[in-house]
Parts: sequence; structure tokens; C-alpha cells
Amino acid sequence: MKTLTFSQALNSGLRAAMEHDDKVVLMGEDIGKLGGVFRITDGLQKDFGAHRVIDTPLAESGIVGTAIGLAFRGYRPVVEIQFDGFVYPAFDQIVSQLAKMHFRSRGNVKLPVTIRIPFGGGIGSPEHHSESPEAYFAHTAGLRVVSPSNPEDAYWMLQQAIADDDPVIFLEPKRRYHQRGDVDLDQVPEEGSLYKAKIVRPGSDLTLIAYGPLVKTALDAATAAEDEGIDIEVIDLRSIEPVDFETLGASVRKTGRVVITHEAGKFAGIGAELAASLTERCFDHLDHAPVRVTGFDIPYPPAKLENHHLPDLDRILDGVDRAMRRTGTQLGEDG
Repeated sequence: MKTLTFSQALNSGLRAAMEHDDKVVLMGEDIGKLGGVFRITDGLQKDFGAHRVIDTPLAESGIVGTAIGLAFRGYRPVVEIQFDGFVYPAFDQIVSQLAKMHFRSRGNVKLPVTIRIPFGGGIGSPEHHSESPEAYFAHTAGLRVVSPSNPEDAYWMLQQAIADDDPVIFLEPKRRYHQRGDVDLDQVPEEGSLYKAKIVRPGSDLTLIAYGPLVKTALDAATAAEDEGIDIEVIDLRSIEPVDFETLGASVRKTGRVVITHEAGKFAGIGAELAASLTERCFDHLDHAPVRVTGFDIPYPPAKLENHHLPDLDRILDGVDRAMRRTGTQLGEDG
């Protein structure tokens, strides 16, 4: 067991993957000598060489396109996108090529490319540096989309993503990079567990689903709700596509109520899909319609306003109150 920050866990996960397989190569802007803007790749070029930790031009489309070519040749490229808002120039390569090649070739071509994207808010970044683009990628057939919420998952899920033969969008909650936690470096996860949700706090009155940056906030909300006699079960989704509906459905059928929270806007977001699918699966067990607590449907606001935009403990607790039909709540205000 070792105590690591989230960023240190990612660095250690990359190192372990590179030591295990010499076909793993890292690509991205300033990831070599600088170690990346968040220092996730710090020291890796020194230890593995510039031929495996490659500083690229500032051209996301070219980076992903090159990674696709390397994957064709048997490599396992790991691409770093500096900030979430910078991924859009590579959108055509990801959606039109990376996601479709396996199906286009009738399964004969595998493209094991992992695209690491720091995402979400909470660090006071300027425009284009705080986005939540997960719904774009989850909607694209052929892509896997995952997001760890703690250092141990960061360490193991990154290695699992790199080892997967499918292309994986790996979303890293940037405001959690300095969060510390224990990482068991020896307890290898079960095969297939990358796409499994985790019950991180058992409960009986309501199911609260979160992923990435909001799992910690959800746990804080559950602790606060306990003082009011509400026992909340918190689920870390971990995999946004595919979704582990077996775990989610079992929880919702037990509690009868569900609140879903994420930083991205509400309309056509991940929460909308979860709410619709869980209603289809668990309709007869629901005591209240699913409640979504999300960011607002606006372009990401300036840094000084992002605290008003991001779901916080109070907004999540208000969603809990609505699902529990408690009086004095903002009825109809699902944002």
C-alpha cells in the first residue's frame, strides 16, 4: 500500500504500463521534457527515451491521427490532450476514424488507443480550459469512456484502459489531481472490472450516482444527509460507456429513489441517459422520478463564476430533498 496523489497515481500507472509492454508509447504536447502541463508524465521521457515519450506539435488532429497509424502497426499509443477544450480539433479523427475502424474492418483491425483528457472545472481556468465533453464521446459507438475518481482507480484503470483493445477516452478530473489516497500496487483488479460501477457508500433510502470530480462531493452530501436521517447509497459510475446498469439497477430497486449528478449541462447529458434507462428498468420500484443535479446549459462561465455553475453539496442535497419529497425544496428546479 502506498499513499499517492491522483497525479502521482497516473504517473505510476503509465510507468507500470510502459514497463510491462514496450509497445506502449506516449504522445502529446510538452509531455516529454516538461512532463505535461499537470506534470502527469514527469520523468518518463528521461527513463524511457524520446522515442517512447514523444513531444508533438500543437496539432491535436495530427496527434490522434498519428496514434491511429501507430496502433495499426501494433503499438498501444497513449495520447495526452492538454485540456478538455483542446480535444475538438481531433474530433473528426476520433469519431470518423478511431471509433469506426474495428467495425468497418469487420473486427479485423483493432485500435488500442487511449486518449487522456483532463476534464471538468474547479481550478479557475480561462476559456477552453474547463469543459465536460463526455456526452459527445459516450454517444459515439465504438468508443469506451471512463473516468476515475480517486488515486487507486486512477492507477489501475489507466493500465486497464491501455491494455484494452478498444479505443478508450480516459477522462481525468483535473481538480482532483492533488487529492491523496492509498493505492494498493499489488491487488490486481479483476478482468473486466474497468467497466464496473462501485458502491462507495452503502445506503437504503436513496441512490446517488456520480462520476469523476463529483464523487467526493456526493460522498460529502451523503455524510451531511445522514444528520437528517437520510441514508444515501453513493455509486461511483467509473465507466460512462458502457454503463454498469446491473449495479445501478439493483441499487435503485432497493432504495426506490435516484439522484444523478455531473458537471456537464443537463440537456442530453449523461444524466438524461441514466435517468431514462433506469426508469425503463426500474419503473415499478421508483417512488419518485429520477432527479438530475448538473451544470447549467450555458457555455462554460468565467472562472469567477464557476462555483455557481458547478453542482455543490447544497445543490445535491436539494436534489435529495426533492427525490425524498421533503417540503421547502426548489420544486421543478433540477439544475
